[in-house]
Amino acid sequence: MNAWLWFNSTMRWEVGGSSREVWDRMPENPSKSSRRLLEPMERISEVLFGLIMVLTYTCSFSVAGAGREEVRTMLVGALGCNLAWGMIDAVFYLMGSFSAFGQGILKLRALRQVASPVEAHQIIADALPPLLVSVLSTADLEHMRQELNRLPNLPSRPRLRKDDWLGALGVFLIVVLATFPVAIPFALISDARLALRVSNGIAIAMLFLTGYAFGRQAGHRPLGMGLAMVFLGSVMVAITISLGG
Repeated sequence: MNAWLWFNSTMRWEVGGSSREVWDRMPENPSKSSRRLLEPMERISEVLFGLIMVLTYTCSFSVAGAGREEVRTMLVGALGCNLAWGMIDAVFYLMGSFSAFGQGILKLRALRQVASPVEAHQIIADALPPLLVSVLSTADLEHMRQELNRLPNLPSRPRLRKDDWLGALGVFLIVVLATFPVAIPFALISDARLALRVSNGIAIAMLFLTGYAFGRQAGHRPLGMGLAMVFLGSVMVAITISLGG
């Protein structure tokens, strides 16, 4: 991992260790990054987004007198919607990665250009979570400054890396794949009314599991968050449908 990448990654650190862990995370091999392509909360958010989008189609679908052609039209619309939004979300992901890359370069460049160690310490502190900064001493910050200044290969401008493209692909696939569990009952069950009930049951289960995963990541009552997500997701779908979404 290059200097700029390590410096930028400090904003993603989880707080929960001694100050020694700050420089224990400094890479031995500067060419490699240990960051995941998509963080758990990014994956959870994309699943929820794709699920809400497809539910705006299935929940507004009228099963009264609906034939195979109407079902086909609904399925094509739901898939097309999530394909489009998957691509849009992927582009937003690339924009965010590009911006983060550039911010990391600017911060590290500023760190190397300042003459005063105090100013350099402030730049480092601004990039770290406040709770982590509160347990760091001046000696800790100075050690980090020296390590960062020794790291090579500062890029002159931001660019998109392989992991950024793979992350964007992951975003696209998550949004699109979230369509299928809810939409498949309409393709497999000829009775549109029964298909809608099965689809809604799957959607409720997916909303609950998404909320449960969110609760585990947030460290707050996974079962309660699962139930809350079912309610919140239903409300968001109802609002989207009522607004013509």
